[in-house]
Amino acid sequence: MSPHIRIVLVEPLYQGNVGSVTRSMENFGFDDLVLVNPCKLEGQARAMSCNARDLLESAPTVDTLEEAIGDTDIVIGTSGIAGIKTDQHIRMPAYTPAEIRNKFRETNGKIAFLFGREDNGFSREELKRCDMIMTIPTSEKYPIMNISHAATVAMYEMSNLEIGKRPIADGFDLQLLYDHFEQVLVDIKHPNHKMEKTSIMLKRIFGRAELTPREVQTLRGVLRDIQQKKK
Repeated sequence: MSPHIRIVLVEPLYQGNVGSVTRSMENFGFDDLVLVNPCKLEGQARAMSCNARDLLESAPTVDTLEEAIGDTDIVIGTSGIAGIKTDQHIRMPAYTPAEIRNKFRETNGKIAFLFGREDNGFSREELKRCDMIMTIPTSEKYPIMNISHAATVAMYEMSNLEIGKRPIADGFDLQLLYDHFEQVLVDIKHPNHKMEKTSIMLKRIFGRAELTPREVQTLRGVLRDIQQKKK
């Protein structure tokens, strides 16, 4: 049995892609799909979904990304463009689907995989919301995959993922930890021009660390001690 995995399509433009994603979800045994401001889903979406029409028609539609991922623990954004320079920190580090499968093979939690718009992918703010970035190795001549193809590759890899005994910290508590770190950075007068990069780097470090609930509370206790000592 696999950990709970949610597929999130962010403002998909083409209904055929949405239908194809539901078909792949049916192929690999996934049933949690959330659509953020999708295009109209009509005949083409139903045709491409084939036997997954029930999943297509029952998938909740929400207005914001936060609504789609609010009850998940780890958020993984997919990108065809991996950051390779320090000034591309928002896309770094990037993991392959196989690496993510191996990383979470002993954990138990709810993981959201985000797939962005066919034309523009994700906004900067949406990328900042991700705990990890996933990229699928492709030809350098044409690295950008169709979202339904990318989703299929990711689901194929994750279909081999089994539930482990180690719990992932609750997503809400992780966000409290990230917010707490930002407050400490403000308290110690961390340079403003470095604030965003530092915050994102900390989030990515903790995202790939697969923190347990106890570890999150311990880190927050340390941060509180730092704040008390500074007073």
